[in-house]
Amino acid sequence: MEEREIPVYLFLGFLESGKTKFIQETMEDARFDSDGKTLLLVCEEGEEEYDPSRFAVRDFAVEYVDEAQLEFGYLSRLQDKYDCDRVVVEYNGMLELQKFFEAMPEGWMIAQVMTFFDANTFLAYNKNMRQLVYDKIQYADMVVFNRFKGEMSKEEYHKIIRGASRRPDIVYEYIGGKAEYDDIEDPLPYDIDAKIIEIADRDYAFFYRDLMEDMEKYRGKMVRFKGLVATDRRLKAGTIVVGRHIMTCCEADIAYSGIVCLHASTLPLKTRDWVLVTARIDLEYHKVYEQRGPVLKASAIEYCETPDPELATFY
Repeated sequence: MEEREIPVYLFLGFLESGKTKFIQETMEDARFDSDGKTLLLVCEEGEEEYDPSRFAVRDFAVEYVDEAQLEFGYLSRLQDKYDCDRVVVEYNGMLELQKFFEAMPEGWMIAQVMTFFDANTFLAYNKNMRQLVYDKIQYADMVVFNRFKGEMSKEEYHKIIRGASRRPDIVYEYIGGKAEYDDIEDPLPYDIDAKIIEIADRDYAFFYRDLMEDMEKYRGKMVRFKGLVATDRRLKAGTIVVGRHIMTCCEADIAYSGIVCLHASTLPLKTRDWVLVTARIDLEYHKVYEQRGPVLKASAIEYCETPDPELATFY
């Protein structure tokens, strides 16, 4: 039989960020009711408690799940027990999401991810626990800053979110209930309409992310940037990978992010050489990606000095 898909609604954030209040109000909304059964999984117990007597959702079950129970098929047993048709999750902000993804039973599909932060503590969390903050942003469809105040800088909060992901909508909810959507524009730090797009040393991370998120926009464009060569004997002659190490949020997630490059240079290019590449961007299948992706067709390639900064970041 075909596997039944169970939508999962994930609510993320740290203690006292507003998750419980929002879920309570959602469950009280008759528009959120459905013909099937809703399973509410609570992975974190804060000061605020649920009041199921006020739920407008008629058929539901509430289960409190700790970190240890996110292993050994416990969620699958809950699915068998309740035969639920959808799942609402209040997730523990101190746990990485991969733990939950690995525990999800067959058929559970992420339908929506909302992340909540207390605006008063967000900057401190981001400074001291950036990996956990990034973890709660990268999959989010919406990020809500609760208890926002007029004297706070939206630009500062916006920059941190957009440094992690351009996907989520951002909402600032003020004390008293007023809410504003973020409308700050994020212009690219280079001229994409230039005859040759010049990527400054500090801007490679932005270029690489924008290229991978919207490849069609770059088809046929000429680009010039400094990159670190990676070679492999399994690649055809005249094929290398050129890229930079990018740190998305902290040292733990530094990764080499490169682009396939075809060239006719006679230079004895080897792994870890720094080069300045001028190339046209085409989109085609390549085995390095195992799918369609950007391929640089280099018109010029030469050795160069190490970029400054050497590590590419979004900050």
